[in-house]
Amino acid sequence: METEANNNESWPVPKFYFMVDWGETKDIPFQEVSGLDIEAQPIEYRRGNSPVFSEISMPGLAKNSNVTMKKAVFAKDNNFWDWYTKVKMNTIERQNVVIKLMDQDGNPAMTWTLSNAWPTKISSTDLGADGSEVAIESIEISHEGLTIANA
Repeated sequence: METEANNNESWPVPKFYFMVDWGETKDIPFQEVSGLDIEAQPIEYRRGNSPVFSEISMPGLAKNSNVTMKKAVFAKDNNFWDWYTKVKMNTIERQNVVIKLMDQDGNPAMTWTLSNAWPTKISSTDLGADGSEVAIESIEISHEGLTIANA
């Protein structure tokens, strides 16, 4: 006989309930996060005395994708710009960024941690006199590593 707890664990977690924390700023209300990718770059190799006439493929350096985050524009909210302006000649304020996918009870079901992240690009909203959408801004950040943890 299945208990209610086991029944809840068999359902996939929806992707719309998530939180983002960086540095001192907690629970930033983002609309979208994309680019949580990591890949191992393959190295093709064949040793000189190999009797096989083909290369082998080995894992090489890890390659982290830039992460893009989008959120609504709020009056007097300069978090993106404040962080970006700290990028100076060879001095960058690096921060850990934590993205948490929440379950129905508001607890983290899965967590992505970006180590030593820093902003590479900010995109402001487009403007149009005939639009009725919310103004959206985005930030693209680079990082030195991605760690994934499940609850």
